[in-house]
Amino acid sequence: MKFKDYYASLGVERGASEADIKKAYRKLAHQYHPDVSKEPGAEAKFKEVAEAYQTLKDPEKRAAYDRLGKHTPGEEFRPPPDWGPQQQGQGESFEDIDLADLLASLAGGRSRGRGSRGRMSFRGEDYEVRAAITIEQAYHGTLIELNLSVPEHDAEGRIVRVPKALKVKVPKGATDGQRLRLAGKGGHGVNGGPDGDLYLTVTLQPHRLYRADGHELHLDLPLAPWEVALGASVEVPTPGGLVQMKIPAGTAAGQTLRLTGRGLSRPKGGSGNLYANVKIVMPKTTTARERELLKDLANASSFVPRADLLREATHEH
Repeated sequence: MKFKDYYASLGVERGASEADIKKAYRKLAHQYHPDVSKEPGAEAKFKEVAEAYQTLKDPEKRAAYDRLGKHTPGEEFRPPPDWGPQQQGQGESFEDIDLADLLASLAGGRSRGRGSRGRMSFRGEDYEVRAAITIEQAYHGTLIELNLSVPEHDAEGRIVRVPKALKVKVPKGATDGQRLRLAGKGGHGVNGGPDGDLYLTVTLQPHRLYRADGHELHLDLPLAPWEVALGASVEVPTPGGLVQMKIPAGTAAGQTLRLTGRGLSRPKGGSGNLYANVKIVMPKTTTARERELLKDLANASSFVPRADLLREATHEH
């Protein structure tokens, strides 16, 4: 059996962390993917990188590989007599077994059988995709359709791109960055191995009204001067529809008012809140009657909005 240096294939040290190994794999897989790279030998390099990652991403297979020790890449060698989980049996020849097949047999702790060349089964690849949904879809829950193009091994072991269509139920209350796992929806297992998983990362699309912060929602609420001065009951939009909100008399610009339970649903029950940030707005045009009333208010009012400003200025001098 010929030795393969999987760490060298990924360009990492033997003590590299799982995160470093994953990062290196993603970079190289993208660089040498047959659909992307025009470099000579890119497909072979892609398979080499994928084979290395299949072993090093799995703690059990990586530990078994490390126990083989260091050898020159391509060097013929035999595992030590006391090596590994003893799946091959004492005295069995390793000459017709590829190193990747031997390590792949560790998946699940036992062999799932061999092909005509002694190949062992191993688990399919996990896929990661992103899907953007609206805040309304996050509020109510939604069913989205994914049309993917994913790498698969064909009957001859070559990497090919195949279409994969999926319908995914996103539960209500999904938040920005939430990661959903779809068991068995990833790459097909090889030689009877289990299929991999699909991980879907949810992103929330920018909204013209709402800003999401976890399960909490925020929006700007325009109010007229007389509504904040006298108090009012106004309609406020929420993802679940319009609701009445009480505006206390004397509400200030920039003040935040809360609508309890009008945010996104929480996984364990209940919902987040919706927070309305008060913006005081003036009409762009006024009638003669409105201007007359505003003049009456100005003449009758003793309110000095700049009192604190003038007091501080006087104090400084």
